[in-house]
Formats: sequence, structure tokens, C-alpha cells
Amino acid sequence: MTLQDGTPPRPPPSRPAAALHSVENIALALALATALAVPIIEMIIRFTGGTGIRGASSLITHTTLWIGMIGGMVAAREERLLGFAGIVTFVKGPWKIGMAVFAGGVAAAVSLALAESSWTFMLTEKEGGTRLGFGIATWVAQAALPVGFAFIAARLVYHSGNRWRVRALAAAVALAVVAVLIGHSDWFWGSAGYWIGIGGMLAAGVLGMPIFAVLAGITIVLLCAGDLPLATIPLKHYSLTTNPTLPTVPLFTLAGYFLAEGGTSKRFVRFFGAWFGWLRGGTAIVAAVACAFFTTFTGASGVTILAMGSLLLPVLIASNMKEKNALGLITSSGALGLLFPPSLPLILYAIIAGTVLSNLDIGFASASGIGIEQMFLGGILPGALLVAITMIWGVLHTPKVAGGGERKRFEKREALASLWEAKWELALPVVALGALFGGFATPVEAAAITALYAFVIECFVYRDISLRKDTIRILTECGLLVGGVLLILGIATGFTHWLVMEEVPGRVVDWATANLQSKLVFLLLLNVLLLIVGCLMDIFSATVVVVPIILPIALAFGVDPVHLGIIFLANLELGYMTPPVGMNLFLASYRFNKPLTVILRAVSGIFWWRLLGVLAITYMPWMSTWLPSLWK
Repeated sequence: MTLQDGTPPRPPPSRPAAALHSVENIALALALATALAVPIIEMIIRFTGGTGIRGASSLITHTTLWIGMIGGMVAAREERLLGFAGIVTFVKGPWKIGMAVFAGGVAAAVSLALAESSWTFMLTEKEGGTRLGFGIATWVAQAALPVGFAFIAARLVYHSGNRWRVRALAAAVALAVVAVLIGHSDWFWGSAGYWIGIGGMLAAGVLGMPIFAVLAGITIVLLCAGDLPLATIPLKHYSLTTNPTLPTVPLFTLAGYFLAEGGTSKRFVRFFGAWFGWLRGGTAIVAAVACAFFTTFTGASGVTILAMGSLLLPVLIASNMKEKNALGLITSSGALGLLFPPSLPLILYAIIAGTVLSNLDIGFASASGIGIEQMFLGGILPGALLVAITMIWGVLHTPKVAGGGERKRFEKREALASLWEAKWELALPVVALGALFGGFATPVEAAAITALYAFVIECFVYRDISLRKDTIRILTECGLLVGGVLLILGIATGFTHWLVMEEVPGRVVDWATANLQSKLVFLLLLNVLLLIVGCLMDIFSATVVVVPIILPIALAFGVDPVHLGIIFLANLELGYMTPPVGMNLFLASYRFNKPLTVILRAVSGIFWWRLLGVLAITYMPWMSTWLPSLWK
């Protein structure tokens, strides 16, 4: 049997490969379990009068490093590294093979260059002799970097084709490219090689090379052209992944995965349907609110469309909504909860913006720092506005009476029954935010409490998750996603460092203050820029690359950092509905078995409504700053 492009299907893994896969899955699950358990134990010891676990903070942060690298290895193994929907997916035959070989070979070369520079970085740190808690040498934890990138490189070559001769060709491409990248190729960098290198990386990205490799490849070219050490990239990657706040990312993501794997989606649809389904356009209201609530915890992973789509689409069509409008509503609602706590993009912006503000030396009094709590509060009102706009659009596109009959009536008994059934999951925001804002838990501890609570209710209360059969699989799936995200974030930090070294943010600030006449003009141009960014970049890489550039300019025009963050994320939320990078478009096309063009037409109407909401958020800063001002 052959595939549509004429290549044979990939055989199942051999026994040694399957054993390696099991080891990786267990190691990833143990790393996540450690990141969950240590903060809980630390908090319990503190409450009982103890001084906590010595070295717990460094242990947790370096565990996050291992989660990121092992998760990246697993993502490469499963061919699920985040990337563009390359044109290679639309071609067949020899052209498809050639494109895959080029993209896979270049990506493997970039990963090998990262492995080599990570090895250099690790050896440098080894000479320092520093240690983490429990007497563990720091370089042992840092060894995850060269090992992880080497494994990723090997798997990128392996997955470049189904035949060994094709893989050998990809390996040859990788070795040739890596020889140029890390070899003594002065003849190359002294000619037009600078532009050839950047163009080659962009071309490989269009052909499907993972996003982290595109960013890393461009950064490597820029560093080599400037005769700068490549060890800068792993150094910055290490600095980000060991940020004391970053463990909140895998922990809140883990909570979302427990909900997604359980029966939460069905209970949410039943609850919101019982309480709002009797209203005119009630099914549209149910879809918007349920998706927003679900996305709040599942974050920017696209899980909402996969988990809720099959439940909501028949309900919307049964209410006499046209299929096109139903598809548009669900697709657009897949990212609707990104501004509500504890959404992953809010956390990432707080970490990146906080790092930028702490390093700024430009004399702005407003550069006083930003925390996760401020971003959580700042997103509530803008997020509610976008939900309301989506609901209104859905109501207006739902006939007054479904099928010409009587509208569904409110049933008190069903409403109370649905509330009772979903009570534990509906209490999750109270648990998460209560722990954080109650003053007895740090952000990492609040994230650990949330993940533990989600695990307990899904495994032991609702029993939708089997402790023995499902736990390792869910932990692996979560780690896979987190690994893909952290690869992008860490590598993009290296690119941002190059921008800082070249004084790009300062030059942009000088240009903006000299040419833009007012704050309103700046905000308008900012929206245009961010809409373009949302079309071309995913939300993770955009956060690390774009925020350090626009934040100093925003401060120069007196824009509050929290307000800027909400503007940024609201615009990038629209990016989930725009080609060529809009993740929700591809997931909806896959989930509903519809051509991408059909999904594009379906979201075109609601897009303009949501754009009006983004403009309102932009020009009404009090929506983003009022609640955070009460917290200070």
C-alpha cells in the first residue's frame, strides 16, 4: 500500500524505538508530576511552620527546562512541532519529497547547530561548579539542552521521508547546511550569503519547517554574519526556561488538559444550555460562553474547537442557524477566552514584558514592572466585551423561532440539575484566582493547586479519567504541547537579544517619537501592525519577538504596559481567524471536514465585529487598567 504521494506508509516503531518512546513518556510525566508536587509540598510545609524545601525554587525551574526539552523531543517524534501549514501539504509526488527533504534537512541543521552551541554553553557552566538543590550540579540539568536538540535533529531527518534514501538525502542537506552555519565559512558570510541564509530559512519555513527552527535559523545567520557566539541562543533559552514564574505555564496548561480529557465539555454545554438556551439566540449565547469558559483553561492550544465543536455544531444547526454562521461562530469562539485568567497568553506576556521592563534603561517613570496578577485583572473587562460582541452577533444570526415552533422554555429543575453536576468544574476559577489573589500562594503554587484540583475532580469525583490508563498519556500530551511552546519562546528570546544588541528597539523609539504626532495615531498604527503580525506569526513567537520592540515605544507615548498587553493579545486573538497562520481555521477545517475556503468565508462576517471590539479596547484604556489599579 502507498500513500497519495506515492510513498509507502511509515511502519510502526521497532521494539527498541518503542522502548525509547516509553522512557521518554515516563520521564516527561515524572517531570510534570514533580513540577506539580514540589510547590504543593512547599506550601504545606510553610503553612505548618516550616521553612520550606531548600533549593525548591531552582529544582522547579530546572524541572521546567527538562519539561520543555523532553516535550520538544516528543513533539518532534510525533511530528507535532508547531509550524506553518507549508505548501508541501498541497503538492504530491517528487515535488513533495524534494520540499520535505529541504525543509527537514535545514531544520535538522539548525537543531544540530543549537546542540553544538548548547554543548559549549554547558561546558562553560560546568567549569563554574555551581549546584542546584540536593547537591545536583547545574550542568547536569543543563545537559537537557544539547541532548534535546540532538534528538530533535535526528527526528527531523527521520520524518523528512518514508524511505531511508530520502532520509539520507535530508541528512546530507543537514550536514552541508550545518557546516556553513557553524564552520569557518568566511567566504559565504562575506558575499551575498547573509541574504541567502535568511532567504533560505524563510523558504524552509514556507515549506513546513517548524517555527522554532525558522527563528533559530535566522538568529544563527545574524549572529554568524556579525561574528558573534552562537552560545548566546542556548544561554537565552536557558534564562527564559528557568524564569521563576515560567512553571505556571505547564501547570495551568496541565489543568486545562485534565478538563479537556474529562467530560467537562459535555457538562458545560448542558449547564450553559439549561441557563441560557431558552433565550432568543440562546444556543449562540451558549456556544460563546461555553467556549470562552473552556478556552480560559485550555489556552491557545486549539483544544476548544476539537472538544466542543462536535457538541455545539448540531445544537446550533438545530436552532435553525445556517451552517455557515454556525461554523463561523464556533471557529471564532475557539480563542474567545484568551483574555480571561488564567489563560496562557496572559502569563507569557506578563513574563516577557516584565523582563523587558526590568532591563529598560530609557528613563520612563511608567516602567515599573508588571505581574501576572495585573494581567489577569486587566483582561477581564475586555474579554467580557469580546464575548458580548460574539453573543450579539450569534443572536442576530439566529432566527427568532427555531423551525417556526415555540422557543425552548426555561426549566428550573434541569437548570439546577446541570448546576449541581458541573459545580466542581465551575468552581475552578474560584480555586485558581482565590489561591492567587488570596495572598497565601505564589503564582506557581496557585497554578499547582489548580492543576491538582482539576486532576482530583476529573479522576476521583467524576471518574472520567483513569488513574492507571490515562494519567501518563495526558501528562505526555500536555508536555508535548508545552515543549513545542517553550522551544519557540526560548529560541525567540535569542532573536530578541540580537535585536537589543543592535539597538533596534531604541532606533524604533527614536523614529516613532520623531514622526508620530500623537498617542492616538500611534495606537491606530499599532493595531494595523498587530493585525499584520497576527496574520504571519503565532501568538507565542509574536509575544517574544514583537513585545520587546513595541513596549518601549508604548511607554514613550504614555501607554500603560497592562493596556498594551491587552491590546496586543486582543489583536493576536484575531490572528486565530486569519490566514496563513490562523490555527483555528485549520483545526475547524479538520474537525468539521470542510475545505479551508469554506471556513474562511464562515468567519469573515464575525471578524469585523470582533475588530470593532479590539478598537474599543484600544481607545478605552480604562477597561484594561481599572481593575489592576484597584489591586495595587
